Amino acid sequence: MFTGIVAAVGSIQSVTPLAGGEDAGVRLAIDAGGLPLADVGLGDSIAINGACMTVVEKDERSFAVDVSRESLNRTAGLDQPGEVNLEKALTLAERLGGHLVSGHVDGLGKVHSFEQVGESYKLVVDAPAELGKFLAYKGSVVVNGVSLTVNNVEDVAGADACCRFSINLIPHTIAVTTLKHLAAGAKVNLEIDLIARYVERMLSATTAR
Repeated sequence: MFTGIVAAVGSIQSVTPLAGGEDAGVRLAIDAGGLPLADVGLGDSIAINGACMTVVEKDERSFAVDVSRESLNRTAGLDQPGEVNLEKALTLAERLGGHLVSGHVDGLGKVHSFEQVGESYKLVVDAPAELGKFLAYKGSVVVNGVSLTVNNVEDVAGADACCRFSINLIPHTIAVTTLKHLAAGAKVNLEIDLIARYVERMLSATTAR
């Protein structure tokens, strides 16, 4: 489990295809940036842009993970070198500064707009329509591994049906995450609120009976 509070911005240094042909995944070599690795062991989990991955190699300043083809097909930002948001798995001794995050990407969103408004920034994202029922005003959502609060939500109908939601980003969030690099049209990893997921399941199961 994670909190969606990014601990450091690292960078993918190399992307190496694994044996197995076109259906194989890749190994990512990642510079951990300011993320301490002394307490990280092989087999531990680290969220990379919101996707939970398992450490398969490490040294004092870097680590490697293997990403399956399925994960590559369902995420953004893990297939090429570049900056990534990093967070180690949550321990019971830590504060839950964001919200409960599983590190499982539920879908890819597309940035509709990203602009500065006063001292802050307004991020508007188009999420897949099927995720709309999990997004609510003042509810939580994870964008590229960052726990954020939804300020507005709108269901868009038509050929390009989606759930469009907006978020206010304070200067601190811009400074300490990779969200500063977003632009209209960029794909982002989305994870819905864990509690909303279970509430929807309970309600649908009750209706079915």
